[in-house]
Amino acid sequence: MRARLALLSAAVSVLTLVAFLVPLALLVRDVAEDRATVRATADAQSLVPVVGTADAATIRLTAEQLAAESGRPVSVFLPGDTVLGTPVPRTPAVALAERGRSLTAESDEGREVVIAVQGRPDGTGVIRTVVPRAELTAGVTRAWLVLALLGVLLVLLGLLVADRLARTLVRPIAELSAVSHRLANAELDARVTPAGPAELREVAGALNHLAGRIQVLLAQEREQVADLSHRLRTPLTALRLEAESLREPPEAARIAAAVDGLERAVTGLIRQARQARRDRSPAATGGDAAAVVADRVAFWSVLAEDTGREVRCDLDPGPLPVAVPAEELAAALDALLGNVFAHTPDGTAFTVRLARDSDGVVLVVADEGPGMPAATVRRGASPAGSTGLGLDIARRVAEAGGGRLELRTGPAGGAEVRLWLAPRATLTGP
Repeated sequence: MRARLALLSAAVSVLTLVAFLVPLALLVRDVAEDRATVRATADAQSLVPVVGTADAATIRLTAEQLAAESGRPVSVFLPGDTVLGTPVPRTPAVALAERGRSLTAESDEGREVVIAVQGRPDGTGVIRTVVPRAELTAGVTRAWLVLALLGVLLVLLGLLVADRLARTLVRPIAELSAVSHRLANAELDARVTPAGPAELREVAGALNHLAGRIQVLLAQEREQVADLSHRLRTPLTALRLEAESLREPPEAARIAAAVDGLERAVTGLIRQARQARRDRSPAATGGDAAAVVADRVAFWSVLAEDTGREVRCDLDPGPLPVAVPAEELAAALDALLGNVFAHTPDGTAFTVRLARDSDGVVLVVADEGPGMPAATVRRGASPAGSTGLGLDIARRVAEAGGGRLELRTGPAGGAEVRLWLAPRATLTGP
């Protein structure tokens, strides 16, 4: 934008100067020619009294003296063939002046000035002088150079003013852009200092107001999520009491462990909702993927045994640190395994694999069910009638850990979900 404003200023300045200086340069040339012509005419007219009354010797002497003083040829044509002063042949202008008409004409030598002198007893005399080309253009070249220099200085001055003006416009725009990028990176405390023209100051104020509103809305949303999550504590308490009242200790212990896990998840959700995103650094709170996956597979294996499902587990030995907090990785795996139980019939086998990869760690959950379309990995989209958030939760966890999620069709025709997670040491930002 700064370069374009400078280019626009230069174009306008050049056009304005051309429209102004070209006529002025032509006027300077015409004035110089007229000045030289008037001076030569005045010198020639000074001979009129002498030519009209004096004898030939006096006229010759006066003409030669005037030619020497002016530096121009001066000739006096008397009736007949007499030529006094500078000897030159008669020209058409001289012939026309002998009829009583004074005039100026252009010739190869320069500008010819002829003056008719009447009143002599022997007829009309003619005074002729020539203004050389050098005298006609004397000082014109210097004046044109001065005008050209003035034009260049004016253009440079215009560019300087345009650059100063562009800086006052570009700097606030650059600051607006920088703050908008900071807001996009979840730095919601970023603000713009209003500067520049009134329009840019208004935009800066609107951006600051928008950032403030985003902060307020996100705070309200976090509090609402925290409140909704806190409401789950009451049914969890009731469920714990029901588990403790079971007569079979193994069943009671298993259900109590499940309630504990659910309560931890709710507590983590409340804590997560009440802190800003920028305060949660996955690189600093990343967990051991091997330990998390082993724990969650052991939890779901009990339910798999009840529903007649074969569980195949292939885990690389840990630790496998990843740039995802343990709670979030557990939630992602629970979502994937929950989909297996929710969308495949009882007795469907599934596989969980965790292995090191060139990009970090890859987690694979594959089943032998009917499979699912790729469009399922879209928030709120579920052809099976569920909330459509499970795969999206896993996708967002993978992306937060510097990885990605892919949904494929497994070798047995079922669904295969792959999560790539970056190692904790390689993640450089939130």
